[in-house]
Amino acid sequence: MIGIHYIKYVGDKGYIVKREISKSMFVKDKQIRMDWVQLYRDEMKHDHVLQCDNKFYFCNIIEEAKIVTNE
Repeated sequence: MIGIHYIKYVGDKGYIVKREISKSMFVKDKQIRMDWVQLYRDEMKHDHVLQCDNKFYFCNIIEEAKIVTNE
C-alpha cells in the first residue's frame, strides 16, 4: 500500500508509518537485500524501518515533546 499514514507503537516509541511494502520487493537470489531497503528508506527520506510478517514498514520517528519556556 502506498500513502499510508498511521501511528504504530513499538515498546514506548511511536512511529508514523508512511509506507508498507512487501519484503518480496527487496529479494534477489532468495535473499533479502537490506542494502536496497536502506537505499529506499534514504531516497524516500524516512527515518526508520520496521519489519513484521512479510512487510517492511517505512516510518518517521515521533520525537519526544520538548518543553519550551519563554524567559
